[in-house]
Amino acid sequence: MGKNQHVTPHPKGGWQVKGAGNSRATKCTATQKQAADIARTIAIHQKSERLIHGTDGRIRAKDSYGNDPFPPKG
Repeated sequence: MGKNQHVTPHPKGGWQVKGAGNSRATKCTATQKQAADIARTIAIHQKSERLIHGTDGRIRAKDSYGNDPFPPKG
């Protein structure tokens, strides 16, 4: 499993995609949607998670693209 991908506000404006534990952004974009789409592609490829943060820094959405140890029943 690869690094989880975080979508966070960029300190200089716009949004960034950042791998967990990385000090530098993987990609910077103008909108949160663009960053979220890029993070989704990376997370699918790496079989990891995408975490989307709001402007306050709190996680507002989380998607898993890896092997889910607790898949939904039904």
